[in-house]
Amino acid sequence: MIIGSHVHFGKDQFLGSVKEAISYGANALMLYTGAPQNTLRSPILLNYLDEGKKLMAENNIVMDNVICHAPYIINLANKEKIEAWNFSISFLKGEIKRCEEMGIKYIVLHPGSAVKHTKEEGINNIIEALNYLDLDHSKCMILLETMAGKGSECGCKMEEIKQILNGVNSSNIGVCLDTCHLNDAGYDMSKFDEYLDTFTKEIGLDKIRCIHINDSKNLINTHKDRHANIGLGTIGFDTIKMIVNNEKLKDVPKILETPYINKEDNEKELMYPPYKFEIEMLKKGEFNPHLIDDIREYYK
Repeated sequence: MIIGSHVHFGKDQFLGSVKEAISYGANALMLYTGAPQNTLRSPILLNYLDEGKKLMAENNIVMDNVICHAPYIINLANKEKIEAWNFSISFLKGEIKRCEEMGIKYIVLHPGSAVKHTKEEGINNIIEALNYLDLDHSKCMILLETMAGKGSECGCKMEEIKQILNGVNSSNIGVCLDTCHLNDAGYDMSKFDEYLDTFTKEIGLDKIRCIHINDSKNLINTHKDRHANIGLGTIGFDTIKMIVNNEKLKDVPKILETPYINKEDNEKELMYPPYKFEIEMLKKGEFNPHLIDDIREYYK
């Protein structure tokens, strides 16, 4: 099983990210190259990059299983303020260059929100922006993430993802599925094989290069995008276990983005990462009913 989680990209940069992934028992990882909410970026430190790659090799982690996530501030769908739209394109281009510098082959991108535009206009804006990037000459592939459909989000339906892919003048673009988002967008994850069959027919299975594995706090088709810990949401452990063990996607990295656990029940601050325990559950194929207590006990 190729499985990992979101990890930090802090003062030790890539080396710290790899160390964190290994501590969770992971053989895949996803990182931001800086804070996802702002534009502050430090130069890539090559000594930490080299040390991180060496540590990866020692632990049998390959670069194909390292994913970058583009920051949330990028919105290619909204062209209301042309300077902001141009900035999103420019900043995404810079993030792609940082990935190329590190040797990361995939960057996940939220397609964007149309805001005051129609959905069709938003999708056309995304296509236009992506065509500015000259993706054929990039060593890093953009992966459009399937969205929950909150607000004016584009990319919540398979047809919208297909429309964007068909409009981009490059084959160097793929898809990142998100199980919580798919559920919230109206797709029944207990029928995941049917979803894959349709995806294969409409888009092509080879376009799926990453899967975000998240349970959902929401009922299907509620368009809310609130992640839950594995087995503690409406999708459920058995369905998620079925998805991560799907033979058609055995070579695709699965990345957890589930919530941190509160130190105590009555505290609001999220303190403890759940990934070590959720990865262990999925590898064993057995739900741990004491998941929250075990995480708190381990980290306290």
